[in-house]
Amino acid sequence: MHDFLQQFPGSTVGGLTYGAIYALIALGYTMVYGVLRLINFAHSEIFMIGTFASLFTLTHLMTVTHPFTGIALVGVLVLLFVVAMAVSGGAAVLLEQVAYRPLRKRGASRLAALISAIGASFFLQEFFALVVLPKVFNLPGRNQTPLPRIVQRETIFSIGPADVRLDHIIIIVAAVIMMVALDQLVNRTKLGRGIRATAQDPETAVLMGVNIDTIVRMTFLLGGAMAGVAAVLFTMEVENTQFNIGFILGIKAFTAAVLGGIGNLRGALVGGVLLGLIENWGAIFFGSDWKDVIAFVVLVIVLMFRPTGLLGESLQQARA
Repeated sequence: MHDFLQQFPGSTVGGLTYGAIYALIALGYTMVYGVLRLINFAHSEIFMIGTFASLFTLTHLMTVTHPFTGIALVGVLVLLFVVAMAVSGGAAVLLEQVAYRPLRKRGASRLAALISAIGASFFLQEFFALVVLPKVFNLPGRNQTPLPRIVQRETIFSIGPADVRLDHIIIIVAAVIMMVALDQLVNRTKLGRGIRATAQDPETAVLMGVNIDTIVRMTFLLGGAMAGVAAVLFTMEVENTQFNIGFILGIKAFTAAVLGGIGNLRGALVGGVLLGLIENWGAIFFGSDWKDVIAFVVLVIVLMFRPTGLLGESLQQARA
């Protein structure tokens, strides 16, 4: 118990940091499920693509020789966010058009769409390992690739024995801002009303003049953009990427979405933060090697005892 109390502040900071990243990725699962009732397992590769967009920006579009500070840091982060959001969002839209829209037009079953999602996930992993990394980045396809450091790991303040660094603050603040912005967009804009109407009753939405194809496309675009933001924040924290880096993170983000209530935007935030905290606190007792196991145990428990998640409200039931 003494070790737990001593490590608790540091584990909490780490849990909030990674929980914010899980929540951003979980938003993509939640939005697509809310509108199409589809678990987009290829969303983890949309996140992976965002990490390589960050790598390309830092190594090909600019030269990074040392961490940035002040206005320069803000400018670099904005550039990374814009590039990663555009690339991941565009990849998500392309994925929908190639892997899901033909099935939807033919009235295929959800199982067929799920199998297509799994196939797209493996295809994107292998495509990056065999083509993109060797041809574009001139790197071994299956090796871990480092990214240059852009944020100085300086301590801003301390909570007991835990140091809260600048990168921790950037990740948490940026994630909260993006999630609040998405929540407001869905609840207060014309596009958001279209998304909620399509989630609630697609047939009636069409009769009311809603273009379903446009709504689905925008849903994938927004979910992909959130994955792009998460990719920038994640690579800023761990400073490396890999062709299959999205696999475990994708499962954890899916767990976060289920924990909060899949189809619920605010549930994704709650689930992501809770999962980050639970796995970090559990690592104090069982060791860091058990963090992934803890996350999967949480998924099993939630599916067994609370399959609708903690909040339970889906996107289709969100307020008008």
